[in-house]
Amino acid sequence: MSELMDAVRAGRTAEAVGLLDGLTDAERRSFRTELKDLRKELRTAPWGHPARLAHPALHAVGAACETGAAAAASWIAAGDMRWSRSSSALLIHVLGDRDPSWLGDLTHRLAGRPASADVSYELMAGLVRLSGCPVPTTEAYVQAWVMHTGQLWQRGDTLFDRLRRDPYLAELIAALFETNDIAGPMEWSSARDVESWGEAIARLTVEGALDRKRTVDACVARLLRGGSTVDHRAFLRVLKALALSREEERARIADWLALASDAAPTVAAHAQAVLGSLALDGELPPRRLAEMSDAVLFRSEKKLVRAQLVLLGKVLARDASAAVEVLPALAFAFGHQDSEVQERALKLVERHVKKVDSPELRAELASAAEQLVPALRARAVGTLGAAPVTAAAVHEEVLPPPPVPVRLAPVPESAVELAEEVGALLASDGDVSAFERALDGLVRHAYEDRDALVEALGPVCARLWWGGSEPDDVRVDNRFGRNHHGFNSVADSLDLLLATLRGKVRTTTLHDAVQHGRSRSRSCGHSPLSDAFGSRVWEVAYRVRVEPLPFLLSTPSWSTGLLEPDELVDRLDTYRRLGARVSAADFAQALLRVRRTDPAAAAAAAGRAAALGTAEGLRLARWLSSGEPVLPTSRRRSSGVCVQLEFGELVSLQADFPAGFRELGQPTTVYGERWYCYHWNRGMQQHWLAILPELRELVAVRLLREVSGAAVDDIRGAATVLPALAESDGAAGEATHLCVAYGLGARHAEDRLAAVDALLVLAARGQLDGARLGADLGQLVRSGAVKPSRLAESLRTAAATGANTSIWGISRPVLTELLADLDGETRPALARGLGDLLAVAAECAERSGARGELPQLAQTADRTGSSRLVTQARRLRSALVAEVAA
Repeated sequence: MSELMDAVRAGRTAEAVGLLDGLTDAERRSFRTELKDLRKELRTAPWGHPARLAHPALHAVGAACETGAAAAASWIAAGDMRWSRSSSALLIHVLGDRDPSWLGDLTHRLAGRPASADVSYELMAGLVRLSGCPVPTTEAYVQAWVMHTGQLWQRGDTLFDRLRRDPYLAELIAALFETNDIAGPMEWSSARDVESWGEAIARLTVEGALDRKRTVDACVARLLRGGSTVDHRAFLRVLKALALSREEERARIADWLALASDAAPTVAAHAQAVLGSLALDGELPPRRLAEMSDAVLFRSEKKLVRAQLVLLGKVLARDASAAVEVLPALAFAFGHQDSEVQERALKLVERHVKKVDSPELRAELASAAEQLVPALRARAVGTLGAAPVTAAAVHEEVLPPPPVPVRLAPVPESAVELAEEVGALLASDGDVSAFERALDGLVRHAYEDRDALVEALGPVCARLWWGGSEPDDVRVDNRFGRNHHGFNSVADSLDLLLATLRGKVRTTTLHDAVQHGRSRSRSCGHSPLSDAFGSRVWEVAYRVRVEPLPFLLSTPSWSTGLLEPDELVDRLDTYRRLGARVSAADFAQALLRVRRTDPAAAAAAAGRAAALGTAEGLRLARWLSSGEPVLPTSRRRSSGVCVQLEFGELVSLQADFPAGFRELGQPTTVYGERWYCYHWNRGMQQHWLAILPELRELVAVRLLREVSGAAVDDIRGAATVLPALAESDGAAGEATHLCVAYGLGARHAEDRLAAVDALLVLAARGQLDGARLGADLGQLVRSGAVKPSRLAESLRTAAATGANTSIWGISRPVLTELLADLDGETRPALARGLGDLLAVAAECAERSGARGELPQLAQTADRTGSSRLVTQARRLRSALVAEVAA
């Protein structure tokens, strides 16, 4: 080994760099192979290993020995040396003898790397000075420049002083306005400065260091281009700091119109304010004001819409001649989704329409009034000459088609095809159908030709944590042995079966898991579901080892987990003919899955099962003859602001079932169980539902505590199981409806959408009890578990699909609960979003043709004032007493 490589390996950086002096390019290139081998060796060295001390020397010497700019840039920015790089000063020293054009090429290659490569700004800036090349304006360089400039606060000067001294100020500021995601570094780096980036840039334009027109144009163009909300806020601050004159604002009217129409709310509000000031000073033509209004009045932000209506009212009050252009724009607001916006627009039109002497315009306004909600349209008949409201139009209820279960496809005939499906399932953690097919396929092929199956699974197993480089079999066995409590993913359960087939798990470990199950000390509300799933997998793995099964009895017929009774009888008949011994857990799961809600099919299958003459056939006959599944008694309990549910014992799941399944029928309690939960993978919940496809209430009651966290504790993703719960079979009772109620009040939009999907599925299947769900929601809103504004958003989303009748059926009991809490002129905190709920209910009542009395509504509607609560109560009362179209 050479002296240079000895110094690099020992981490003697100064000595190694000194040995480079005087070497030719060819001599340096001769060390590249050894340096790359050392780098490869250090990649696998544990963190803290003495050999890793070589990294700084390796980084510097390797950069010096690469004679191509591209290769040198790749070496310097390599991710495997990110945390042990040599200093920027040292790299500049070892590279300083290169040709300036080569250094310039290297500089721009380093600057072209992604910002995540974290190339040092000191290195890139030093190479710029050394080579004399143009300064790079890439995203990585500009972000590094912003961070570096802002971090020099220790010198005692200001950001303005540092920027003014920068020789490349104009180029970098121009690039700043074109760089994405730059707001974070700008805000963070100026946190310790008295002035911000915006203030510093504004002062630089005053001094003439930056061209003002070019800077203003660049800032406005940056806002027009769009981007993240953080970037919008940052560049808006820059624009405000520049303090545009009235002449500068007037020259950019087209830009303000575009920003008011499409920009983020904060930017749109600023543009709206600029245009409003111009309009009130007579510097914005009415035609341009109308153009602005057409866009702003249809934005969803209420603050912007109301501000625009106020502006239009002021302009009309000051300039009567503007009415010809402005009133048609106001009429466009008659179609706004918010009835309060419609009412404000109607008031303005009614107040100023007399200023216009144009039959055509009056006819246009009267025609536009047909878009108003019924109560406002009735008013417009007299004031605008709109067509009379003869009767309220009733919209037909529109619900999505109910989901149709899918038949499971046959198991792949060849072991190679099965291995491919298992590999895909391990990578994706797939659905019930994919898992059940793979599980049955492994059992069938292990029974028919175990050696061929093991050979086909070889490439799949090689990618698993225990499959490569001859792992310690004892360690693998011990790790699987600790999984007695269950599986956190489909991949975990397949791991066990594959390791069993490969001989990595001892028979005694498998036998112990089958006999003793999980440890009782690690129990949570989900444990009975996890235990039932796990006990079946462990017993299948044990039988694969000692007495292979020809196939599984419990493989479902449908994607929901249901098993047709005729198919189960056929499978038992095959077992009888083969003389195969039935697996207890497999047969227990088959009983829980077999369809019993079709009495005729169940009775016919029971007769066939009894005729088999086997113990399992007689047991199946009794099970099918016992009638449809029944639910245990239930009791509601309060836990803080939450409403929880407890179930009593279900005796039918106790007798003759293996130990791993008996807990499914045991009582559930809110206070008695340990709620430490290790079931972090929510993807398993669909498989839990497939354990009890006709008893989803037993699953829902054990998911209820977690789902409630979506609303009460703002937990993201806690309600994603709700669509699968709605698609399952069996009665949709208290637990299912409570789960949906919590989901409708979830903190995160994706959870609320999942709850809306579940609600629509239940409605489409005829399983939605609107009165029950509404009563639950009313109770949860009153307790504070569900915020009314979130609930209103969910109900509005569901109603937008056309489910107006269903949403009204839910809204009525909710409002009955909440309106009863309004005391005199006091508005309780829990009813803060009641106006939004009333708006949704009023829209659904208008569209569905709902009629009748709503307790306490009249008292609210008769209040004085024009708050959203009162106006929407009046709108709902008008809808409920309107005449129905014949």
